[in-house]
Amino acid sequence: MMAVAAAQKNREMFAIKKSYSIENGYPSRRRSLVDDARFESLVVKQNKQIVLEEARNKANDAGLTEDEIVLANAASESAEAENAVQNAALIVRLKEGITSLGRILKAIENYHGTIQHVESRQSRSDGVDHDVLIKLSMTRGNLLQLIRSLRQTGSFSSINLMAENNISVKAPWFPKHASELDNCNHLMTKYEPDLDMNHPGFADKVYRQRRKEIAEIAFAYKYGDPIPHINYTEVEVKTWRSVFRMVKDLTPKHACMEYRVAFKKLEEEKIFVEDRLPQLQEMSDFLRRNTGFTLRPAAGLLTARDFLASLAFRIFQSTQYVRHVNSPFHTPEPDCIHELLGHMPLLSDPSFAQFSQEIGLASLGASDDEIEKLSTVYWFTVEFGLCKEHGDVKAYGAGLLSAYGELLHAISDKCEHRPFEPASTAVQPYQDQEYQPIYYVAESFDDAKDKFRRWVSGMSRPFEVRFNPHTERVEILDTVEKLDTLLHQMNTEILHLTNAINKMRRPF
Repeated sequence: MMAVAAAQKNREMFAIKKSYSIENGYPSRRRSLVDDARFESLVVKQNKQIVLEEARNKANDAGLTEDEIVLANAASESAEAENAVQNAALIVRLKEGITSLGRILKAIENYHGTIQHVESRQSRSDGVDHDVLIKLSMTRGNLLQLIRSLRQTGSFSSINLMAENNISVKAPWFPKHASELDNCNHLMTKYEPDLDMNHPGFADKVYRQRRKEIAEIAFAYKYGDPIPHINYTEVEVKTWRSVFRMVKDLTPKHACMEYRVAFKKLEEEKIFVEDRLPQLQEMSDFLRRNTGFTLRPAAGLLTARDFLASLAFRIFQSTQYVRHVNSPFHTPEPDCIHELLGHMPLLSDPSFAQFSQEIGLASLGASDDEIEKLSTVYWFTVEFGLCKEHGDVKAYGAGLLSAYGELLHAISDKCEHRPFEPASTAVQPYQDQEYQPIYYVAESFDDAKDKFRRWVSGMSRPFEVRFNPHTERVEILDTVEKLDTLLHQMNTEILHLTNAINKMRRPF
């Protein structure tokens, strides 16, 4: 499939393959998803420019577009790859009116292409008369020659190549099935305490070796495997106990109702106890029973794009290592205590789980700039979010609920509280060396979801996706047939809902 062959090859050309550590230029001492997104965007932009310039110099064509370079790389795999017939789509912007369309159709015929669909509309862009969508099938080699031929014609403002599912071949690759998260391991980011003398575990050789052992377990994990069991040491359990007691003391007064309910349920099921750390497998089973979320082990914090993508499948990537015992109430990077106490309780709440998944779905195929914005929204909600509850402000962010210092700061009068609005939240600067001066307060999780959905609808991604929980697959809604299937499923659900309401209204 062109969408996989070309787009995934494009990702391999432009993606970061090294971990984000100090030796590789990562600038921040305190890890954050927002910093990762910004760093990733910068490096991807630099790498992309290098690749494009090399390709243009090799072809002696300064006007060679990114679309053509990606297509040429996909076709260069072998003679078979070059001659393989692929479905694709061209979006051509005509400067001289619809009469130019005839020249395009004749060119497609000359390059032995088969036209499947043609659609035109008046353009809203200055200097462009019409936009034309042409769906066709053609060999990769001929398609590349066709694009170059059309580009040399002065009648067209621009020519964009799309894959058969209406995704640009230069759009970021994203996983379509939960098993494809295995392919994201080369983008795993790993905070390395042996490189930073300010890390609490820098001088502790035993701790550093322990971190490496647990990281290797995570790197070896594959989709469908049971989550590996970690035999935590007495020192690690002691660290857990200290943080667990602190969180339990603060929860009744400062945590939102949904968190308190989930925390109590976890205690009742003996998953949250102070004398042992929960295993990810038992926590994953608990989440699956309540909201369908599951866990998979991670060696560290993923890149922003890959971490958000996992949420689209209702999968949370969780570390299994424990912060250093000398710093039980602060960790320079996420550890399993932060994720178990901060994230897991609310992932068992249906409304919050849906909100988390929608952030993930919005990230699939998003531009680098949009990934930065989505990461910032995630940071100020899922990590450091506040909400209203009976007139009081409560915490629901995992970074607040697992760090009492910032929690007390966030609910004090030393910071500013603003209503949660995704458009403004997405561009709010993030302070990575100190507590935030601004926190965003949601009216409720449902209100946050509604506002988020309206904001996401304005993103540049030219397609819509949905998650099919039965197949664990993300479906791209790009054909009438797919929309008809979805509409039929919705009608069935509405019928069940109507029947239930009617039965509830019957007299006893």
